[in-house]
Amino acid sequence: MDKRRKAIALKYIEGTEAPVILAKGEGRKAELMLSEAEKSGIPVTEDKVLVDMLGIASAGDIVPENTWQALAVIFSYILNGQKGQSK
Repeated sequence: MDKRRKAIALKYIEGTEAPVILAKGEGRKAELMLSEAEKSGIPVTEDKVLVDMLGIASAGDIVPENTWQALAVIFSYILNGQKGQSK
């Protein structure tokens, strides 16, 4: 079983039906992606099952429809968390 860390960068682009996969990485590339996200203040969540599901798609693809509900929950959590932090 591969224990290497995986990361997928997503962005919702206005006018698209769902978020787009911007980048994918495993191992060292994933660590770099996560480090850059932290430095830039980009929210990060961990969900191994979702990463595995999204890992099937390619960078530039709209995320698969079977992940939309899980992503909606994550984006809602991130947006509500950010609103709660601003004063």
